[in-house]
Amino acid sequence: MKRAFWLFAMLPFLLAPPAFGGVPEINVKALCQARLVDAKILRSPPEQSVAECVLEEEEKKQRLSTIWASSSVPIRNLCESDGRALGARSYLDLLTCIQMTEDLKSTPKKRTGKE
Repeated sequence: MKRAFWLFAMLPFLLAPPAFGGVPEINVKALCQARLVDAKILRSPPEQSVAECVLEEEEKKQRLSTIWASSSVPIRNLCESDGRALGARSYLDLLTCIQMTEDLKSTPKKRTGKE
């Protein structure tokens, strides 16, 4: 009986869309350290230090937080799920995805002449 109660109590949280609420929390330090490791594995010079990467991601998080609430839930969910699927979820990726999707949505469709 207790299990059923807890299942029903947790069900709204389990079924809530990923973008329900505020900007997702991303461990930017771990993300930036992983980028550095990837650069070492590929034997290429890192684009930036971990500290620079963390600073840049925090700046992108601030910019993302200004447009997050005004973006539609389907767009936020799309960008989050795409980032997870590609394994490249960062604030920069989320910000770029939302901006590009919003731009595509607001651009009027060109007429092809074949109506």
